[in-house]
Amino acid sequence: MEVSGGLFTILSVGLGTLLALLLGLLLIYWYVRDITQKQHTILRNFPIIGRLRYFFEQLGEYFRQYFFLGDRDEMPFDRSTRSWVYRLAKNEGGTIGFGSTYRLQEPGALIFVNAPFPVLEEDRLPTPPLLIGAGHCDKPFEARSIINVSGMSFGAISAPAVRALSHGAATAGCWMDTGEGGLSPHHLDGGCDVIMQIGTAKYGVREADGKLSLDKLRELAAHDTVRAFEIKLAQGAKPGKGGVLPGGKVTEEIARIRGIPVHVDSISPNRHPEIANADQLLDFVLRVRDITGKPVGIKTAIGGWQFMNELCDATLRRGLHDAPDFIVIDGGEGGSGAAPQALADHVALSINEALPRVVDSLLAAGMRDRVKVVASGKLVTSARAAWALACGADFVNSARGFMFALGCIQALRCHTNTCPTGVTTHNERLQRGLVVEDKATRVANYATNMNREIDMIAHSCGLRHAREFRREHVRIVQPSGRSEALSTIYPYPRPTEG
Repeated sequence: MEVSGGLFTILSVGLGTLLALLLGLLLIYWYVRDITQKQHTILRNFPIIGRLRYFFEQLGEYFRQYFFLGDRDEMPFDRSTRSWVYRLAKNEGGTIGFGSTYRLQEPGALIFVNAPFPVLEEDRLPTPPLLIGAGHCDKPFEARSIINVSGMSFGAISAPAVRALSHGAATAGCWMDTGEGGLSPHHLDGGCDVIMQIGTAKYGVREADGKLSLDKLRELAAHDTVRAFEIKLAQGAKPGKGGVLPGGKVTEEIARIRGIPVHVDSISPNRHPEIANADQLLDFVLRVRDITGKPVGIKTAIGGWQFMNELCDATLRRGLHDAPDFIVIDGGEGGSGAAPQALADHVALSINEALPRVVDSLLAAGMRDRVKVVASGKLVTSARAAWALACGADFVNSARGFMFALGCIQALRCHTNTCPTGVTTHNERLQRGLVVEDKATRVANYATNMNREIDMIAHSCGLRHAREFRREHVRIVQPSGRSEALSTIYPYPRPTEG
């Protein structure tokens, strides 16, 4: 026993000495490397110790998120909002105790005008579905849910995330937008209603030269669950910039679906080459509608009033049949898997201003009944969705709300292929944590509970269902601290005569 103990002591001392020697050599290597490199001033002046600066800089956002920022302070979504979505997705209800932390006196705060005599249970009506494209295409689409899954490309998000969204959307009865990455088998996996987006690169429906493939368009339209097509002009996070998928995320499967080289950055043109004005846009809408027989809409961000004025004028000149069947308005606060910060921060109007202006343009042109309106841009709570309906939207699309339902923790790593929750990464080890069956249930819960809470707000306002919302049912807090009716801020326009 004494011999064994002595041998153990010698080995321990020897191992400790070896580790100390290796650590010393490593520190010497770092010291020499830091003091001789010419890229970082801090490391050159303070070798080894200066590395702590970059270490804490990387960890700073996580410390702020969990320890220092208040429930209503964080961006792009504060902790209170994320917790609200998580509870809806887990079917835990939106009930809180003691009192709200929502700042009612803050400029922009939403206040719904409650009725003195709210609608009784027996007088409530189910929110009716709407028919998109009726009378203008062979196969109009009956859209049942107010809340729907916004465009998230397979590529920007992972295969298990797409499958979970597909199954959850099918259960909830809402549609799922493919995003501009094309239609994948994962979108079809759950059997939900699908809106196929045609982006500027025409992924999934492109010829080798990047032009629209009529044969591939017909092939996609043959799928019964592909209910409509959406021509993407711009998205709120990066107007004037096409989609960006880093080469590290372009797997063989994604490359095959998109029709592009593998492991090469997938960068879309900043617009459709064949669409340079309103008439060419309407020509493209008609072309896709005639080939597919299904409703065709457009998605865009709004920077001013010229686009809608030109679109309405061109449509009235040509006839209402030529109008897009729906318009998706994406606010400047919309998200993206990857976007230049200059565009994300400073280009395109917020949904708060863009949505009512677009609706006003359609009302003034007498086109509101013809064109359905879909709102998108940080509308992840039932209150924000109800506001959009009051502004005049027919439907609400959400991407990040459904990402939270999938388990997203707002790590802000969507573009790096290192998403810790498996939502936006193609790393199979990280994807393993995203269990499709469990997350599909959460997706369905989120959509169902969002629709239910929107109806609850409507009933509180004395409305039988959510499609009865009007602008007078919402008040917006002004910088003075006083609230003003939305119908006063954006009065309904009168239809243009003639």
